Amino acid sequence: MLSVVATPIGNLGDISFRALEVLNSADYILSEDTRVFKKLAMRYEIKTKVVSFHSHSGEHKINEIIKDLKDGKQIALVSDAGTPLISDPGFSLVSACRKNNIQVSPIPGSTSIIAALSACGFPADKFMYLGFFPAKKGRQTLAKKMAESEYTCVFLESVHRIAKTLNLISEHFDDERLICVAREITKIHEEFRIFQVKDLENELKSLTLKGEFVIMVAPSGFNFI
Repeated sequence: MLSVVATPIGNLGDISFRALEVLNSADYILSEDTRVFKKLAMRYEIKTKVVSFHSHSGEHKINEIIKDLKDGKQIALVSDAGTPLISDPGFSLVSACRKNNIQVSPIPGSTSIIAALSACGFPADKFMYLGFFPAKKGRQTLAKKMAESEYTCVFLESVHRIAKTLNLISEHFDDERLICVAREITKIHEEFRIFQVKDLENELKSLTLKGEFVIMVAPSGFNFI
């Protein structure tokens, strides 16, 4: 069986007892970056063998893992932070497991988009998740779709493109549209900045360009009660 295990997105205390049980009992752990996982392993004294598995792992590696799973091995999959496959590696492996009728079990836990939505105050009963904002092709098209959406739109962005992307999407929104920028969620410098499009220029001047960002755009016409 393959267990897809969510790990903390920042604060190492945000891991479940079940996740630790699965990680400790697995025959081996597949990790996006073994150096990153080592921090968690040291904190909780996880002694299980760790094997590298990332977005560039090829078909040969996947076939080896599938063989081990068919032979009855218990394998756990983790990403650097949060839930594997949610804008993280793992899709090719899980898909191969399903194709081969191998059981895949989710071990739920942290994910940055849900954590951000739960605290921003925008409607979260329905939302549209867009992954990482396109670096080149499709940026304008996606911004237009967000402007027309009746749901809260959520996407991820890197520190290097955050200012450029916010300026781009704001061109398609009215001045009153609400944006929330969440940074370093669950970490010491956790920050939620909520502002209207008309205040974007001033917000960017004081925005700390460090860490990972989750950006949420409220539906058109929404305001806090």
